[in-house]
Amino acid sequence: QAQLAESGGGLVRPGGSLRLSCVSTGRIFRFNTMAWYRQGPGTERDLVARIGTAGSTMYADFVKGRFTISRDNAKNTMYLQMRDLKPEDTAVYYCKYYDYSIWGRGTQVTVSS
Repeated sequence: QAQLAESGGGLVRPGGSLRLSCVSTGRIFRFNTMAWYRQGPGTERDLVARIGTAGSTMYADFVKGRFTISRDNAKNTMYLQMRDLKPEDTAVYYCKYYDYSIWGRGTQVTVSS
């Protein structure tokens, strides 16, 4: 079964940037829509962005214009470039196969001065 592993989280000041990565094992990555979710303290897990097999993208309103999702099928890797980070972006960020219940363990992003 495919597995996912996120990396790239950390502590950043408001207005800063981070790039998250999600590496997949297995051979199904290139054939599937992938997505980033996040779960902040005391909140539900929300969809942040998703990317189709051919690169079509969708973003939640709260990240439009600030976050960019991308993928490299040759590396079985998905990315989330985050810019102009705000304290309310603080959350654990998870990657997921959009159509399957296959999740990574998450990476913590903390935005604080």
